Amino acid sequence: MTSNSHKLHVMFFPMMAHGHMIPTLDMAKLFSSRGAKSTILTTPLNAKFLQKPIDKFKNLNPGLQIEIQIVDFPCVQLGLPEGCENADSFTANNNSDERRAMISKFFLATRFFKDQLEKLLETMRPDCLIADVFFPWATEAAEKFHVPRLVFHGTGYFSLCASYCIRLHNPQKRVATSSEPFVIPDLPGNIAITQGQILDRGEDTEMGKFMNEALESEVKSSGVVVNSFYELEPDYADFYKSTVAKRAWQIGPLSVHNRGFEEKAERGKKASIDEAECLKWLDSRKPDSVVYVSFGSVASIKNEQLTEIAAGLEASGTSFIWVVRKNTGDKEEWLPEGFEERVKDRGMIIRGWAPQVLILDHQATGVFVTHCGWNSLLEGVAAGLPMVTWPIGAEQFYNEILVTKVLRTGVSVGTNKHAIMGDFISRENVDKAVREVLDGEEAEEMRSRAKKLAEMAKAAVEEGGSSYNDLSSFIEEFSS
Repeated sequence: MTSNSHKLHVMFFPMMAHGHMIPTLDMAKLFSSRGAKSTILTTPLNAKFLQKPIDKFKNLNPGLQIEIQIVDFPCVQLGLPEGCENADSFTANNNSDERRAMISKFFLATRFFKDQLEKLLETMRPDCLIADVFFPWATEAAEKFHVPRLVFHGTGYFSLCASYCIRLHNPQKRVATSSEPFVIPDLPGNIAITQGQILDRGEDTEMGKFMNEALESEVKSSGVVVNSFYELEPDYADFYKSTVAKRAWQIGPLSVHNRGFEEKAERGKKASIDEAECLKWLDSRKPDSVVYVSFGSVASIKNEQLTEIAAGLEASGTSFIWVVRKNTGDKEEWLPEGFEERVKDRGMIIRGWAPQVLILDHQATGVFVTHCGWNSLLEGVAAGLPMVTWPIGAEQFYNEILVTKVLRTGVSVGTNKHAIMGDFISRENVDKAVREVLDGEEAEEMRSRAKKLAEMAKAAVEEGGSSYNDLSSFIEEFSS
């Protein structure tokens, strides 16, 4: 803590989606462990998801202050289905247009929080508010009570810099086709991308206008808190701080702070498999031999694609753990006939939520097939794993480029189309990418680079590390 006696009080307001709430919970725990008081604002249903890990954290760390404040979100009144308090509610719907419309409605409905936030800021008077990028109205609300508002994106420097340069220069407008590569102007590293890999937010749509509001509110905010570490993306951290945002602090990787078995096992939701059973299975495998496949909490994968993944994993001849989040009903027609019987000695399918950090950190796990969501990517980095990259939406194509071209710790499965359901990939591509990362020509070098990054990730959050020091600066500044 700082030399003055004031205890820093930080208020956190995450977007109601697991990909945003999980790192925010990690962040609140981190601030509390450094002597601050943390308050997380969320809705009743999401509070149930957060309360158990908070109670465990407080039991293990008596005296540390972290609490939840409930805010109301009357779904039906806001034109949403009953109980729809989390963006992940829409993932099971295979009608992409309908799903997109519902997600847009959900994001716009969060404006309902503004008055409640103002009342809480007035009564609680925190020293600062770290609010999600998707809450643009938070900057204005905080200004009323002279509370500094910080933005949390939930992604890294590289994607923030790449999207900034593309917004500024619109280079995609100057290419003839969606598959023609072009270099992103101003961005360090001579980085090429295609039009099909850029998220088109539709400037004239309600969602496009909403995103513009978010960017404008960020410019007026007091800065940005980034879940990354300097050594992972130094050129982009420097570029971001000198060109994009007026202030930024990197304090990650946040997942590294979950060191205990239970914290790793229950990061997110309760796993759909017994953790001990999962670890026993991994213990029986050779080091670096298991392929772990997971597409995060949001991606909705079509049946035909699931069939190709199954066939590709079978053809690769490797041991694997495959997490399937799809609501497939009783009949799993996407599984090739006899598949589970044929791979029962080397494959495990987890239907639902997996203890991902436990699996990634196990010595038997050798490759991570990932959708390149930032939380997953950082967990893979912290575990020292090379990756097969399979981006599907959001900023994931930028994250893929970071892994495959900048860090050179992974291989792309070959998707090049930005679509809510992702591009279609053949079983041959799945098999080829997995083999390339496991035992291809450059596999050993990729693995070596990945292990070095894991060491850097752990060093960054230790006392004297780059993220530790940035957090110290933040606490010092906002406590005074």
